[in-house]
Amino acid sequence: MYNPVLQFWWVLPVVATLLVYKSVLRVFFGMIIVPDNRIGLVIKKFTLYGDKRMPDGRIIATRGEAGMQAKPLAPGLYWRMWPWQYVIKMEPFIIIEQGNLGLVKAKGGEILDSGRVLGRPVECDKFQDAVAFLENKGQKGPQAAFLTPGSYRINTFLFDIEKVPVTHIHENKVGIVTTLDGEPLEKGEIAGGSVGGHRNYQDPMAFISAGGKKGLQEDVILAGTYYLNPWFVLVEQVNMIHIPIGYVGVVNSFVGPEGNDTSGDAFKHGNIVKKYDKGVWCEPLDPGKHPMNIYTHSVEIVPTTNIVLNWANSRSEAHELDKNLCTITVRSSDGFTFNLDVSQIIHIPRNEAPKVIARFGNTKNLVSQVLEPTIANYFRNSAQKSDVIEFLTNRSQRQNDAKDHISKVLADYNVVGVDTLIGDIVPPEALMKTLTDRKIAEQERVTYETQKSAQIERKEFESAKAGADMQPEVVKSTRQVEINTQMAASKVAAAKGDAESRIINAKAEAENKTIIAKADAEAKTINAKADAAATEVNGSADAGKIKAIGLAEAEVTKQKTEAMGIEQYAIVRVAEALATNGIKLVPEILVNGRDGNGNGMIDALIGNEMLKKLQRESYTEEAQQPDK
Repeated sequence: MYNPVLQFWWVLPVVATLLVYKSVLRVFFGMIIVPDNRIGLVIKKFTLYGDKRMPDGRIIATRGEAGMQAKPLAPGLYWRMWPWQYVIKMEPFIIIEQGNLGLVKAKGGEILDSGRVLGRPVECDKFQDAVAFLENKGQKGPQAAFLTPGSYRINTFLFDIEKVPVTHIHENKVGIVTTLDGEPLEKGEIAGGSVGGHRNYQDPMAFISAGGKKGLQEDVILAGTYYLNPWFVLVEQVNMIHIPIGYVGVVNSFVGPEGNDTSGDAFKHGNIVKKYDKGVWCEPLDPGKHPMNIYTHSVEIVPTTNIVLNWANSRSEAHELDKNLCTITVRSSDGFTFNLDVSQIIHIPRNEAPKVIARFGNTKNLVSQVLEPTIANYFRNSAQKSDVIEFLTNRSQRQNDAKDHISKVLADYNVVGVDTLIGDIVPPEALMKTLTDRKIAEQERVTYETQKSAQIERKEFESAKAGADMQPEVVKSTRQVEINTQMAASKVAAAKGDAESRIINAKAEAENKTIIAKADAEAKTINAKADAAATEVNGSADAGKIKAIGLAEAEVTKQKTEAMGIEQYAIVRVAEALATNGIKLVPEILVNGRDGNGNGMIDALIGNEMLKKLQRESYTEEAQQPDK
């Protein structure tokens, strides 16, 4: 059967040979090999060169004395480190991981200075050179210097290394520092003042050299990561001071220089100092987050908006300043005791807040020392000046009086009294019963009066209803009477109207006739005058015309007579006249009596009349013809 172990059988002899060879080299040549990740701590059992002894108090040999050697062996090969003379102890490197630091405590060295708790730093290659540490008078005990993250060859015969995490100050927090080394505080001081150069307490010796005080420090460290030696400082993380909107923070500083009072002579209740002096700062902190040391500065948050305080058993505001206030019990002038709920609205101005805090310490003391007794006593005194009924009746006026009085009182304490409101008033039960009975009696009386009025109205209603039932007949009779009356009146009115109409018509007709007659007369007069004027004018014109025509015709007749002779011209004129008038030379009516007819004479008359008619018509036509 195949066994793979047997294949490497030769390895065992080789290893055994090497071990024997190494042991031989160690024994005969003092060979030591220090690995790369180790250091060799050397203990010397004895010395071959006389009786070298270490100084008293020294535990680490620096000059070849017997004992634990200060200088370790670095990684490498060494000879003559005889096993009978030297003991070599292999130790790993000291590794400080990220997020940690290494605190160093020296087991040997000089004695610490009086009053110091930390050894002063010396040049020693970050504690990797123990000989330099001891030769440079490094001090025994906890060291102010520390190791930051890295790898170190530390002789653990001289130094103990303790790993601790670095200090993280979280967001919205501050670190309040207490130093364990430094100068003692002056009498009357509670914290060390500001000193520079120590990089937020990360350099202890710079802090001490600058005169830093041991104990509570005024300065704080803000959010971040710090390499702080916990053997030098203790750090407490606290929240920043948060001032909400609508509030201010009044600072009372317990540290700083003694400041001058800025409040003036009228204010005698404490010192108001400028910022950073000891006392109440005149400038309050505005809304926001402030990195304040709560052990060296007291910050009282004061509301600057209106504050409502309730004197009522069952009501309290969110600020709880009125949680200890209760309903006010008062006694009236007529001996009744009753309860009264009151609400008071106040306002603390921003610039007056420091004076309020300097006077009272906090807002709760303002309420308990001023507002509570002032308001309660005012209403007790006011109630004793009137009876209950008057107090209830004049509630609005008493509320206004209370506002004026309390506002004046609060002004003396740098507080504005915005308004005073009287809430629920609970009169005595006996008085309430009396008032209730009285009210019930009044209501019953009103009820009786109402019922009486209702019965009277009901009686009137029944009477009216009976009258209404008879109303159709009455209305019918009344309507008939009215109709008859109206008819008679209508007839009378018609007769009167007819008579008056006739009279009016007659008068109108007479007046009309008179007017017409006057108009006709005037018209005739005017026409007559016009006709007369026209006739006169026409006559004159016709006369002239006739005269002219006559003269012309006479001249013509004269000439014709001379030309034709008088007889001949006369015959011609007769003929023309007959022709012009349509008269025939032969008569159209001939009176003939030859037949012995007895009608010849009548015919002759008729014919003669007809002839005259014709002549008149001819004359009329000639008169109507225009002049030629």
